[in-house]
Amino acid sequence: MKAIVLQRNLDSKIELVSMPDPELMPGEALVRIKAAALNHRDEWCRQGLYPNLSDGVVLGSDGAGVVEKVCDESNSAWIGKEVIINPAMFWGEDQRAQSKDFKILGMPRNGTFGEYIAIPVDRLHHKPEHLTWEEAAALPLAGLTAFRALTYQGQAKAGDQVLVTGIGGGVAQFAAQYAKALGVTLSVSSSRSAKLEKAKALGADFGFNYLEPDWIEQALQAAGGFDVIIDGAAGDAINNLIHVCKPGGRIVLYGATMGIPNKLEARKVYWNQLKIMGSTMGSDRDFRQMVAFVEEKGIRPELDQIFSLEEAEKAFEKMKAGDQFGKIVFKL
Repeated sequence: MKAIVLQRNLDSKIELVSMPDPELMPGEALVRIKAAALNHRDEWCRQGLYPNLSDGVVLGSDGAGVVEKVCDESNSAWIGKEVIINPAMFWGEDQRAQSKDFKILGMPRNGTFGEYIAIPVDRLHHKPEHLTWEEAAALPLAGLTAFRALTYQGQAKAGDQVLVTGIGGGVAQFAAQYAKALGVTLSVSSSRSAKLEKAKALGADFGFNYLEPDWIEQALQAAGGFDVIIDGAAGDAINNLIHVCKPGGRIVLYGATMGIPNKLEARKVYWNQLKIMGSTMGSDRDFRQMVAFVEEKGIRPELDQIFSLEEAEKAFEKMKAGDQFGKIVFKL
C-alpha cells in the first residue's frame, strides 16, 4: 500500500512509500481508507516536536473508510460498513481524565495516512450518513477535542456568551459550529481579518482581531464578557482572556501554541471566581456523544483544501503556514 511516513533524514521529513498491507491482530479490523485529515499534531511530528518519534511510522490520526476484513469472526458484522475512526486510544474508565496508557493514533502506532489501517474494532464508529468521505475524515480528532472542551469542561449552554479564539484552525472551527448549534452568542478571534469575515459569514455574531490594541474593550462592549472561552494558544495572551471572562466564567485550554505564560493575573482569577481548566481529546463517551450531536444537528465540517497523498508536502506546508480555514484533507 501507499502511505506517508515520518522520515527525518529527508529535508521534507516525510516520505510517500510503498509498504506491505497491515496484518491483523485479534480484535482488529482492516479499513480501506477513503479520506484522512491533517492535524497540527502531524506537523509537530514532522518538526520533531512530539515525543517518542520513530521514522517509518505512518502518520495521521483522522480517517474514514470501509471495513474490508476482520480478524475475529465475532466482528464480521463490521465488514462492508462505512466507518470513522476514534483516534483516542486507552482513555480508561475515568471520564474526568485520560489514563497513563492513553495514546493518540498516528505516532507511535501507524496512523491513517495510508491506503489501509489495522485498527481495534472498538475504535470504529458508523460514518454519519450526511457527511462526505472528506467531511467524515475531518471530524474525529479536532471534533472530539472541541466537543469535550465546550460541553464537558466548558459546560456551555444556550444563551451563554462564548468566545472561540484562533478561528480557522480545526478545533476552533468545530467549537464554533458546536457552540452555535447549542444556541449561544458566538464571538471569535483571529489575527487575520479574512478569517474573521468568513467566520461571521458562517454564523459568528462578533469577531475580534487580537492584534488590535483595543480588542479587549471591543469585546467587552459587544458581548459584555464571556461565560465560556475556548482557547488553544495560552501564552501571555491568557491574561487578556482573563480580562474578558465574566465573573464565574470558564476558560478551557486545549493547547499552548503560544507557549507557557510568563505571568498570570492570579488576583483577577480568584476575585472573579474564574475556572481555568485543561482539556485533551476526549473519552469514548465523549466521542459517542459528539457523533450523535453532529448527526442530530446536521453539522458539516468546514474543509479548507483537499490533497492527494502525492501532494503531502504541500499539505503539510499549508498546515505549517497557518493559512487554512477549516480542515486540510487527503483523498485516497
